[in-house]
Parts: sequence; C-alpha cells; structure tokens
Amino acid sequence: MALPLLLLLLASGAAACPLPCVCQNLSESLSTLCAHRGLLFVPPNVDRRTVELRLADNFIQALGPPDFRNMTGLVDLTLSRNAITRIGARAFGDLESLRSLHLDGNRLVELGTGSLRGPVNLQHLILSGNQLGRIAPGAFDDFLDSLEDLDLSYNNLRQVPWAGIGAMPALHTLNLDHNLIDALPPGAFAQLGQLSRLDLTSNRLATLAPDPLFSRGRNAEASPAPLVLSFSGNPLHCNCELLWLRRLARPDDLETCASPPGLAGRYFWAVPEGEFSCEPPLIARHTQRLWVLEGQRATLRCRALGDPVPTMHWVGPDDRLVGNSSRARAFPNGTLEIGVTGSADAGGYTCIATNPAGEATAQVELRVLALPHGGNGSTEGARPGPSDIAASARTAAEGEGTLESEPAVQVTEVTATSGVVSWGPGRPADPVWMFQIQYNSSEDETLMYRIIPASSHHFLLKHLVPGADYDLCLLALSPATGPSDLTATRLLGCAHFSTLPATPLCHALQAHVLGGTLTVAVGGVLVAALLVFTVALLVRGRGAGNGRLPLKLSHVQSQTNGGPSPTPKTHPPRSPPPRPQRSCSLDLGDTGGCYGYARRLGGAWARRSHSVHGGLLGAGCRGMGGSAERLEESVV
Repeated sequence: MALPLLLLLLASGAAACPLPCVCQNLSESLSTLCAHRGLLFVPPNVDRRTVELRLADNFIQALGPPDFRNMTGLVDLTLSRNAITRIGARAFGDLESLRSLHLDGNRLVELGTGSLRGPVNLQHLILSGNQLGRIAPGAFDDFLDSLEDLDLSYNNLRQVPWAGIGAMPALHTLNLDHNLIDALPPGAFAQLGQLSRLDLTSNRLATLAPDPLFSRGRNAEASPAPLVLSFSGNPLHCNCELLWLRRLARPDDLETCASPPGLAGRYFWAVPEGEFSCEPPLIARHTQRLWVLEGQRATLRCRALGDPVPTMHWVGPDDRLVGNSSRARAFPNGTLEIGVTGSADAGGYTCIATNPAGEATAQVELRVLALPHGGNGSTEGARPGPSDIAASARTAAEGEGTLESEPAVQVTEVTATSGVVSWGPGRPADPVWMFQIQYNSSEDETLMYRIIPASSHHFLLKHLVPGADYDLCLLALSPATGPSDLTATRLLGCAHFSTLPATPLCHALQAHVLGGTLTVAVGGVLVAALLVFTVALLVRGRGAGNGRLPLKLSHVQSQTNGGPSPTPKTHPPRSPPPRPQRSCSLDLGDTGGCYGYARRLGGAWARRSHSVHGGLLGAGCRGMGGSAERLEESVV
C-alpha cells in the first residue's frame, strides 16, 4: 500500500506545477519559475502556496483577479518585460503578504485607483520602462506606510501623486528620472525623513522650490541618512529662485544652467551667487478704458514682463481680490473676463503683477452703459432683454392707437448675403440715445439684434442667408426721464425683404469662360487688323521708293560741269558681276517702242502713287530723244 500512496503523492505534486514552468521546493518555500516560456497569460494551475513566482520575459497582456486568487503567501512577484497593457481592479487583492512587485518593461499607460489595491505590506514597487502618463491620486494608498523603494523612471509622467508620495515615511529610494515633470510642488518631500536617494535626472525642471530635504547631504556626519540628489539634464533657469540651492554647495552631479542666455552652459555650482538675479515686473500693455452695454461681456487685458514670469491678480472696484466665479474668470496670462456685466461692475480695476523681485500695478476703468428700463418703480433695477424692449415698444405703439409720422425704414441694395437698412432722422423733440435693429429669417426663428449709435441713419447687415425672407424692425432707445415712465423705446418702423438666391458656381464659371473667350476673339481681330495695316504701309512705302530710284539715277548720270554732255562710255565689268540689265532694244525693239513703254510706265506710277516722280518719269522718257542707254538705267 505504501507504493501506490507514494505514486499518488508524486502525481499530485507534479500536477501542482504548470507544465512549462519549473517548481522548486526549498526549505518549505515553493518557487515557481516561468520566465522565458512564451506564456500569453498567467498559468491557471499555479500552486496557491507559491512564495516566489517569476513570470518575466513572456507575452502576458492583461492581469485580473483570478490570476492570483488565494495566493496569500506570495512574497515576490516578477512580471518584468511582458506586454501588459491593463491591470484590472484588485488584480492583486489577495496578495496580502507580497513584499516585492516588479512590473518594469511593460506597456502600461495608466494606473487607476484600484489597480494596485491589496498588497498592504508591499515594500518594493518597480514600474520603470512603461508608458505611464497618468497615475491616479489614490493608486498607492494601500501601502503608504510600508513602501521603501519606488521606481517610476523612464515613463511619460508630467505629474505624479505628490500627496501620496509625500506620505511615505519609510521611503528610502525614489527614482523619477527620465520623465516629463516640469514642476515640483513646494514641500513635496518635507516628510520623507528616511529618503536617501532622489533621482530627478532628465526631466523638464526649470526651477526647484525650496525644500528642507535638499539641505541634507552637505554634512554626512550631521545627518544619519545623507541625501544623494541627482537633477542633471534639466533645463535649469538660473535666477534668484535657485539661489537657495546654489548656497547649499552640494557635491552632486555636473548640473548646468540652460538659461538665461548669459549663464547658459555654465556649471551650476560654479556660478557666483551674485549672478543669480531676477527682473522686477513691468506691465507692457493693458486695457486703459472700456465701455460695454449692460448685459454684455467685458474683457480686461493686462500683460507683464519679468524674470521669473509674474503672477497676475485683479482687484475690483470694491478693493477685493477678483477670483473665479460663475460671473468672472481670471486667467493666468492676465486677462479678466466678466460674462454678464451689470451696473455694480462699473468702476476702476487694478491689475497687479508680482514676482520675487517686486510688483507692478496698472489701472483699468470699466464703464457699463445701462439700457433704459421700462415699467413702474416696482421693476426698477431689472434688466430687460432685447425682446422685452421690442415688446414694450410694440405695446406702446398699440396704446397710441396709430403710429405718428415716423421715418420709413427701408432695406435697399439687397444681395444674397447683405442689405443696407436706412431710416430718417426721426422727431427732433424726442432725444435718441441709440437705435436697435431686430430681425429674423424664415430659415431660422432666432431673433438677431444690432445696436447702432444715434448719429447713424443706415446700417449694413451682413452674413444673411441667401434666398430667405426677413422681417426687420427698428427701435429708438431714449433715456428715461423718471421711474414712472411707461416706456423708454419707440418703434420707428418695420420692413420685409428677401435676399437673392445664391449664384450657382457653374453659371459663374460659364460666364467667366464666355467672357474670356470674347476677350480673346476681340483681341485677335484687333491684332489681325493691325498686321494688315502694317503690311499695307510697307507695300506702299516700297512702291514709292522704287518710283523715285530711276529719277535719282537719271539725274546723277546727266549732271555736267558746264561743258558739253559727255558721251556715255562702256565700263568694264566689276567683281562681282553686275545684275543683268534690261535694255530697251532687247525688251521693246526700236526707240519708238521704248517711248511707248516709258509712257505706259509713267502713267501706271501716276495712277498708283499720284507722286511727282511718276509724272516726271513719263516726261523724262519722252524728252530723252531716243537715248536707249539713259532709259535703260531708269527702268532697272
């Protein structure tokens, strides 16, 4: 019987260890080693008595409560270098004995409030090398009193739960290096009396708030736990705000200054204390005076320069600090916005810019133009809306029975999106404070309002809906003479108009193309006419030049020096040979033929050019007495 019982115990022990893992039972502590096994999830048949569970270098993607249920004796859990992207709520809820949790090298993006609930005795939490961008404020609440080592390095954190970290009295090591942290709250480490190493390397810290923690480490004998501080690789702005740190003269890493330009690149601990200076605030521009209508939004602006950047505040007319509320909002850049103004908001405002080097102030005046209020004294102080003004004006008009002679309201120059509203000057006896236009369209029942100064008598409406019908009324707002006035508005008239339909794009394009074609055609006709005219002028000028040439040659040949006419001589040919000449004897036969040809040639030139040279050509040929040689040169 002993042999079957032994085999049964061995079989049960083998079943308790997952097939791809290696289990070791040393001195009553079971270790389950499942690293590098290609696991896609936590093996479900892990022995619940396991003390050490190693699941590193696998492909596990998510963790949930069933994965570690009833493993109350687990002390060391390693999940490094997996592909974990999500940790379910209370996934470690039963791990009350857990001391070390390694989650580094995964793909965690966020830790919720319940992601790490359960391990109340956790001492080492390693979350480095993830993609964490947010950690919920209460994520570390279950092990604040026991945690000794917290590693959040190499993540994308801009903020960490400072309140929770500051409440860890047993914390020894805090690694926040290689993140995107740009500011540390004052006193964030004041309660960490056991902290011995703080790594803030390679963040975006431009300044560090004073903290008594940093003074530890100047004298190792005076402090039982000297602090090793590293904050190199940050863009430190070396001004008066870091003077307290410079006076500590700590022998830490080689921190350098990134700004201001005069100190950029210099070793932080080598810069003299006198060069850590600041510039007092200077208000560069601000709103000097602002008028708004009652009920409208008021925006007061104030811009200041200084080093460091000044903090902006506003003081109201009642000498109280203006804070954010349902009606007003103060922005960090110095802008104060009042959503709905009232008469109580009018007065002088003070813009205050402060920094460690001093402060600067500027005065801004706000005037609220109250709308005239209708009704009796019981409603005094209430602000009627524009629709109330229109209603009171119409009621007053109906009470008068008939409208008195008022200027007609006309809408002219109407296009698809605009129209010009014009009206007359009104009754001289009634003072007008301002005009109000109310209109709406058939496309949208929303009533639109426009406030116009009393000096204007026309207004251009823009951004109308194409192809819509509009109803428009014009009211005159007059200052109330007393609280018993029935109305402070007067209806001047109403008009109805319709906007033009929108022009289709294809029609506009067709008109554009036709216009361009017509322009090209007209231009082509003009160019062709100009070319014909130019050719005609050239032909005419060439013909006139050919008619004058024979006379010039003939006269040159007939010039004498007072003696008898020389007998023409035959000259030897020159090189290159002259062009072949056309003689009268070859072309026309006898002299009589030459005479007839010269007459016909002279008549043709006279009819075509009406020039004197054409007439002289005929006369010269008739009077040359049969000289064939002279005629020959004149017709070449």
